[in-house]
Parts: sequence; structure tokens; C-alpha cells
Amino acid sequence: MKRSLVPVLYKDEHLVVVNKPAGMLAVPDRYDENLPNIKSVVRAEYGSAFTVHRLDKGTSGVMIMALTAEAHKALNEQFEKHVVTKTYLALVSGIVDKDEIKIDIPLASDTRRKGLMKPSAKGKEAHTVVRVLERFRLATLIECDLITGRQHQIRVHCSAIGHPLLVDPDYGKNGQFLLSTIKRRYNIAKGADERPVIDRLTLHASRITFVHPESGEYMTVTAEPPKDFAAAIQILRKYAAPYASAFDAEFF
Repeated sequence: MKRSLVPVLYKDEHLVVVNKPAGMLAVPDRYDENLPNIKSVVRAEYGSAFTVHRLDKGTSGVMIMALTAEAHKALNEQFEKHVVTKTYLALVSGIVDKDEIKIDIPLASDTRRKGLMKPSAKGKEAHTVVRVLERFRLATLIECDLITGRQHQIRVHCSAIGHPLLVDPDYGKNGQFLLSTIKRRYNIAKGADERPVIDRLTLHASRITFVHPESGEYMTVTAEPPKDFAAAIQILRKYAAPYASAFDAEFF
């Protein structure tokens, strides 16, 4: 049996749900259609592909592609009516104090930076619910529910509240996460370059819930974080765990 070029999480005659690798485009590039992308892979393997939603190139995780025009229409209506629930995992910079934050910041195209977005009172409404999963000394692992689905929504919203993604060269400060930034006395061989723990957006689409366009039943499809994302979490746990409180210490 031929192995798919991208991991398939669910498939039937109406739709396919894939686990998009970070670094792969969701749809063909407007200037170079030969660049690897999910839509072209699905079309080559199943004979058709209709775009329902997209993920940024640097984002990994769950992505739905419709295989029929009917399924495409039904799923699009669900997205428009906010029936679909999309949940992401994100590693953000700094320590997020509140356990849950409801972000309501309209977004608009950034006229000074082509292809990027910015907070704007004149923009389209955008809602994100953020929940803290785990705190580290210099970063926080959060879960984000997208209530709306604007371009770069999580990235801009996190940046707007002072906690950009740990790795996000557009809306944050870092293009990569290095072990040397948190490990004391980190040594590397002379003349060698340090290999980053992760050098793409620290954002993973972990779960999506929708109504199947044919059966009418709710479906939830999940995707575990890939190796680079999981490695970043483990390294933060090992080298950047929160300092223990003096009040928690046991004295003998």
C-alpha cells in the first residue's frame, strides 16, 4: 500500500483530515505552484481537493480538505457560522499570569508590512480564548481556542497582550529557540554551529471539532505535537522549570 506524503488522521469519500507538517504550504504558492503543499498532495492522492481552511507554513497540525463540492460547501458554512472549534497549542514568550484570557482585538492588514496583520479598531472582529497549561521561567505553554479565524490571529493576539510566540520572527523577536539561551554553562565544539531546538513557529493545531457534512454527527480529530515542538517543551521543563517557592521548602 502506497504511503501518503502527509500523515492522514481521518479519511472517507467526503473529506480527509491531515496532520500538516511544519514547513509545508497549505495551498499552492501563487508564484511557484511546484512548491510542496497540502492541497496538491491531497488532489494527487484522492483525485480532488477543496480548501476549507488554512494553516501558516510554519504551523503544524490538523487540517481538513474536502473531497467533494458538497462537503466543501457544508464545511465552509460551518466555519462561517462558527460551528467549527479549532484548538491550538502554543509556546509563548514570558510568563502568562492569568489562567484564562479572552482576547477581543479586531485585526486588519498591516499596510506597512505586506502579508502581515495588525491590531486595529477598524479591522474585522477577532476572538481568541487562551488557557495556560504550563508555566516556565521564560515561556508559557498555552492552549488557544479560535472563535473567529482571521489570518495570523493567534500570533497577533498573543503579541498584542505582550506574549508573542517563543519563535515568530514576524510578530516576536526570535527566529529560533536555542538550548544555550536557558542552559547554564552550555558548551559547543569549537567551530561548530549550535543546532536550534525549534526554528519555526511554536504553534501547533492540536484539535478540530466539526459536524460531518454527510452523517451530521460531531467529529473531533486530534494531532499530537511533532518532535520539534515536543522537544522544546521537554527542554523547558528540564532547564527552565519555575523556581520553587521558599514557602514550599521543607526544613528539618
